[in-house]
Amino acid sequence: MADSRSLKQRGEQRLIRVVKRTRQLFRGTAQRRFVFIAGMQRSGTNMLMEEIDRSLDTDVYHETDARAFTAFEMRDETVIQSLADNSRAGYFVIKALCELDRLPRLMARFTPSQTVWIVRAFEDVVNSATRSFRNFPRQVGRIAEDRAAAQWRGRGMSDKTHALVRDLYRPDMNEASAAALTWYFRNVLFFEHAFETRPDVLLVNYEKLVSTPRAQFLRLFEFLDLRCPAGVGGNVTARSIGKNAVPEIDPRVRAVCEELTGCFDRLFGTTP
Repeated sequence: MADSRSLKQRGEQRLIRVVKRTRQLFRGTAQRRFVFIAGMQRSGTNMLMEEIDRSLDTDVYHETDARAFTAFEMRDETVIQSLADNSRAGYFVIKALCELDRLPRLMARFTPSQTVWIVRAFEDVVNSATRSFRNFPRQVGRIAEDRAAAQWRGRGMSDKTHALVRDLYRPDMNEASAAALTWYFRNVLFFEHAFETRPDVLLVNYEKLVSTPRAQFLRLFEFLDLRCPAGVGGNVTARSIGKNAVPEIDPRVRAVCEELTGCFDRLFGTTP
């Protein structure tokens, strides 16, 4: 997984972080809150993090931050606790992409906490993911044999989901089909955790977010009980929706992805 942000964006984020830390040194903080940003890779989590980073009350940790991550995976909980203890911000915000299976435990360990889970249309995720990463068929094949064989990818997978992966996997599966199946088994964890029933979890629709960014970011900041800074969402556009041709996905894999999309759409109050 590579950092998709440009050098300019990363430089700006580092500058913002320095400015915020300087200001926070001279400001008292209320009880610290933990915010986990979740979802499958290539679903818009960087965009969420960058906009939340505009707040002077946040301390934000991307998966490329060596203080909190090793090879894109969150470091030991004691390390995260130490970082939080040394932070002067009111909100400790951290990515939890490889940690989707551990989110309930993380939320219980770090309190009070909230999770923001973003979901993006599977076809656009597949197109983006297969440009950024390779070997989806190999990873899915390893998981089909043993759900623990591909590190975090199959971790926490239920027996029901594993049986489905075993049924759908084919040795000649193409990249797009394997990436779509990965979209399924990573996002189905949202429902397996019963996150749709929890008031401390906010589900965000990527397409709504980029289509009406100001309104959606206002909703996000209200959920976090954070003042929404001026200009939030100003650079967000909907150009990424359906940007590329529809990927060639195995019909059976497409069917389960569409079924899960329908479950999310019902929560969003939209038609599948």
